[in-house]
Amino acid sequence: MLHPPSHFRYYLCFICLFGGLRAIAQPRVLESLDIAAVWSAHPVGFALLTHPPHQFVAYYDAARRLTIAWRSLDSQKWSTQTLPSTTTWDSHNYLTLAIDSADHLHLSGNMHCVRLIYFRTTQGLDPSTFQKIPQMVGQNEQSCTYPQFLAGPKNELLFTYRDGRSGSGSQIYNVYNPATQSWSRLFDKPLTDGQGKGNAYPHGPVRSPDGLFHVCWVWRNTPDCATNHTLSYARSKDFIHWETSTGKPLPLPLTLQNSEIVDPVPVNGGMINGNTILGFDRQNRPLIAYHKFDRAGNTQLHLARPEGNTWTSHQLTHWTYRWNFSGGGAINFEIHLGPVAVSPDGSILVAYSHGKHGSGTLKLDSTTLEPLAQLPRPLTHPPELTKAQSPFPAMQVHWQKDSTPNTNYWLRWETLPANRDRPIEKPWPEPTPLRLYKFAPEK
Repeated sequence: MLHPPSHFRYYLCFICLFGGLRAIAQPRVLESLDIAAVWSAHPVGFALLTHPPHQFVAYYDAARRLTIAWRSLDSQKWSTQTLPSTTTWDSHNYLTLAIDSADHLHLSGNMHCVRLIYFRTTQGLDPSTFQKIPQMVGQNEQSCTYPQFLAGPKNELLFTYRDGRSGSGSQIYNVYNPATQSWSRLFDKPLTDGQGKGNAYPHGPVRSPDGLFHVCWVWRNTPDCATNHTLSYARSKDFIHWETSTGKPLPLPLTLQNSEIVDPVPVNGGMINGNTILGFDRQNRPLIAYHKFDRAGNTQLHLARPEGNTWTSHQLTHWTYRWNFSGGGAINFEIHLGPVAVSPDGSILVAYSHGKHGSGTLKLDSTTLEPLAQLPRPLTHPPELTKAQSPFPAMQVHWQKDSTPNTNYWLRWETLPANRDRPIEKPWPEPTPLRLYKFAPEK
């Protein structure tokens, strides 16, 4: 059984997670287990995967060494194995885990424009048998970033990553054959290609209730995040053939010239990668939440949807604040978006967090997408756990949800904020506990 992992949000959007939109008062702790002490001088994403009766965690230990921990769900004792990879100060170097249909573990991560780093177990679900595999296909594996395992239309194990650098890259997809334990290209061309003039930052693919796969992305011209522009979209039934929202076939690779444009936001237009979120309405039409500058230069939330034969963008907020962002490296987001969901009464819900205007959930009319009300943001964790316990100044709490659907396990740890992938001078905070929580809704 394949469990596609949660994908670490580009530029550290994992600092604020919103979870499912459900009517709950406050989650309560069912289980709390310490795993290890972990590096806390800068943030980088970990991975949690539950495959009953087993549970697996990939993380960087107090010395920044890649480590895998595992246990039986009926046990509170963790076993650990250190792997031959150590992370740097780069906050892009998150980790991702998956299990193939033959019950072998796959692990990738610690990559930002470097040679592919990939491990696979030689003996099923035994993490002590992880072996470093030097290549998957052997081509376009020298400058890899943003690894993601995911499930294809037949639940086959897929792997995608960016080949190249920010401002000049393409999106590669591989497919795994468990019988031969080998990888091959899913298609002979990249899904998106910046043609040496840019690169796409995708969100998805996300599967809609009717079984289609949807992906949206922004283009970027240079490593400077202010050069993000042009929100684009594509969908597919089989991951091989791609089309527009109206069903027009799209040739691969998808480029700025041939892809469907949702909103032609210009360079320096207030749109950033990592804050484009896909959802669906009751008619299974895609909804894309994002932000951009209004005419006054303030940052506003928007929700785009195909209406008729064209995309229509609806402004959701009227904030009086401009989030200025620029430069390269991992930055701390002042605005977070997601998820986008349908409420029981059919209205659309868009969750957000804003450094100046607070957080909440916008309730929208399903027909007009006009805001009807502002609701509290659903709680995914008890409030007392959202505050840093380390006495070191400026520490932040990080959460990583289980990548397995329909579970309520989370990882929690604390670090200093991102520092544009640059080292910070000592003193550094002491390692903080990496802790596993299982929550249950309060009745």
